[in-house]
Amino acid sequence: MASHPAVQFLRSVAPTLSAGILTANLAHLEDGVALLEKAHARLVHFDVMDGCFCPMMTLGPPVIKAVRTPLRKDVHLMIADPLEKVAEYVKAGADMITVHVESCRHIHRVLQAMAGMKNANDAARGLARGIALNPGTPLEALGPLLGEVEVVLLLAVNPGWSGQTFIGSTFARMARAREMIAASGGDIILAVDGGITRDNVGEVVAAGADLVVAGSAVFDGKTPLPNAEAMLAAIRNHSCGPKA
Repeated sequence: MASHPAVQFLRSVAPTLSAGILTANLAHLEDGVALLEKAHARLVHFDVMDGCFCPMMTLGPPVIKAVRTPLRKDVHLMIADPLEKVAEYVKAGADMITVHVESCRHIHRVLQAMAGMKNANDAARGLARGIALNPGTPLEALGPLLGEVEVVLLLAVNPGWSGQTFIGSTFARMARAREMIAASGGDIILAVDGGITRDNVGEVVAAGADLVVAGSAVFDGKTPLPNAEAMLAAIRNHSCGPKA
C-alpha cells in the first residue's frame, strides 16, 4: 500500500525542522516567514492555543490563512474539543493538523473526520493528521489511534509556554513510540516538540525524531537566520539514516 502523500513528502525531507512562528515578531510576520524560506526550511509551525486547553491564547485561522509561503503549514491545535473547529484550520491552508489525545473524549472521531477533508492548498498533497501527547500521558493511548494518523507528536514540555527545558524522559518515550509505530505496520512520522535548542537538536534527531519543532531557539530576537541555518545543519549532521 502506497504511503500517504504528506508522509512521502515528510520522508523526503526528514529529518528536518518545523519552525515555530509564534516566537517571531508577529508585527512583521512576513519577515519571519521569509527568513525561514531563506534558511531552506520546509515547514512552518503554528501553535494554536485557546486559553482553555492550555493557559495562553495565541492565533487562529485568519493568521494561518494570511501567511503566503511555499513552506508547508504545520498546525498544532492545543485547543479543547477540536471536532467542530478543525475544518476552519483546513480551510485556512493547513497541510498538517495535530490534535491532542487529551483534548476531548472522542479523539478518534476527530481523526476520522479529518480523513474526509481535503488540503485547501493542493488536494494532491493530502492532509496529514497528527496526534500529540503531553509528557504525562501514557503512550498506551496511541494504540487505538495509530491506524488513523500520519504523525505522532511527543511533547517534551508541558504545553502553554515557550522557553521550557526539555524533559529528559522524552528519550525513553521516543524509543517506545518507535516500537509501537513499527509494530503497527504504519508509515508514521515521529515528531518531537518542546525544549529543542541548538545544543540538543542533534541528540533528539539521533534518538530517532523524523521532525523536530523549535520556535524560541530560532527566533531569539538576536540571530534568527544563523539560528535556523545552524539547527538545520545539526539535524543533517546527526541524521541516523532511514528508520524502520
